Amino acid sequence: MIGSRGMGQGPTEKRSNGIAVKVENLTRTFKDFVAVDRISLEVKKGEIFGFLGPNGAGKSTTIRMLTGLLMPTAGNGTVGGFDIIAQSEAIKKNIGYMSQKFSLYDDLTVEQNINFFSGIYTVPQSKKKERKEWALRMAGLTDRRGVLTRTLPGGFKQRLALGCAILHEPPILFLDEPTSGVDPVSRRNFWKLIYEMSHAGTTVFVTTHYMDEADYCDRLALIYRGKIIAEGTPSELRREYMVRDVLEIEVDKIVEAMDVLYRNRIESAIFGSLLHATVENAEAAVPEIRKILTGSGIVVNRIEKIVPSLEDVFVTLIEVS
Repeated sequence: MIGSRGMGQGPTEKRSNGIAVKVENLTRTFKDFVAVDRISLEVKKGEIFGFLGPNGAGKSTTIRMLTGLLMPTAGNGTVGGFDIIAQSEAIKKNIGYMSQKFSLYDDLTVEQNINFFSGIYTVPQSKKKERKEWALRMAGLTDRRGVLTRTLPGGFKQRLALGCAILHEPPILFLDEPTSGVDPVSRRNFWKLIYEMSHAGTTVFVTTHYMDEADYCDRLALIYRGKIIAEGTPSELRREYMVRDVLEIEVDKIVEAMDVLYRNRIESAIFGSLLHATVENAEAAVPEIRKILTGSGIVVNRIEKIVPSLEDVFVTLIEVS
């Protein structure tokens, strides 16, 4: 696993003092719909801060307010010391931003895209060549600089978009669903780049609905229906919000098994080809669940207690919110 727990130096060792992003009671409504509901959070300089939640939870609306693209309905905050309401233009000049839909121009070549964004971000003329070569190396596109961007695979487009977003070496980087729609290997490689930038001192604020990406972050805020329902490090969230045991269940009829458990008042959710059941006591629940399922004609291949994933935590929090 990539992340602060798997690559040597831990988050407390590499962090400098200071706050990169701070918001209080940030709110955004669209007529009668409350997209972001009085959220408050702080992001420390140099950390990877994950903003996690399902589609429609308010992640992108929040990041658009923080990047100066959307005015809040209420609340206040700062990004890099600049006020999100009064100094939105200054914020835009001092951050990098990569939207969930790559902001590349498909009808331009790789090199032309880099040149274009270099101009947009006013990279000094003396540094343009150096930064362009860096972006090409980082994206693995040094030998494909003349290729039309639309012909690139998703993973290469993603890395190129990241390179274009940080040509001006911003101290704060906002990534809105950056790994959406790319394959697992590209996602993992992308997170390696994020981690390297964080260790170099860049603050990274990233939104995602992939719960498995949460462990790549130093700290997290879980958002649901516009509200922050939990915040902390991955280990803190598991420890503080997951007070019950989680069982992983392998059966031959997964949907039928979940229905049987529901009828017996046992909470469960599908995780790939497996079921995760949340119980008060794993030792007592295993034989009971096995008896219930086999009695309903379901073949049980395996039941075992596991360390809860952050998706387990999130599901549990949603059930009580």
